[in-house]
Amino acid sequence: MGEVLERAYGTAYHLTRSPQDAEDLVQEAALSAYKHFDQFETGTNFRAWFMRILTNAFFASYRQKKRRPQTTSLEDAQPLHLLFAVTGAGIAAHHQDPASLIVEKLGEERVGEAIAALPEEFRVVCTLYFVHDAPYQEIADMLDCPVGTVRSRLHRGRRMLQKALWHAAQECGIVAELAASEKSS
Repeated sequence: MGEVLERAYGTAYHLTRSPQDAEDLVQEAALSAYKHFDQFETGTNFRAWFMRILTNAFFASYRQKKRRPQTTSLEDAQPLHLLFAVTGAGIAAHHQDPASLIVEKLGEERVGEAIAALPEEFRVVCTLYFVHDAPYQEIADMLDCPVGTVRSRLHRGRRMLQKALWHAAQECGIVAELAASEKSS
């Protein structure tokens, strides 16, 4: 149970972006799971069941607090935005996977910040997939939606994330540093 709560807190923190709100969300989900434990089917995945309760609690409480859904422009985020940007900056020449190099240099904290900045529906799916390595079907079960919806949100979230990571790499000077090292090679 401790591992489930630990993962639940990590997910809740990424969703809420606040330690206090994450604790409240996990506590709310745990209370709900306790009250509705008779609905848990023995032999099924307890973690997926609990995470579904957690994500449902998140959507129920945090949607009410939002004024209106965010609109996000995807037209200018190409499917391979990060790869094209890296190649355009002349960084791709000596690296097998230059996009991964950018992500590695940014570090876990900056990547986490980029995921946290995504609009809610994409942030949830990207957090579960990239941070917690949850498979598509498990995410679909947690969110009570079809696998196709998970794939679509993940695809769109990945596009927005690539664009955000490229901008973060530019702001941190990583792009200039890597481009300079390419020219000197």
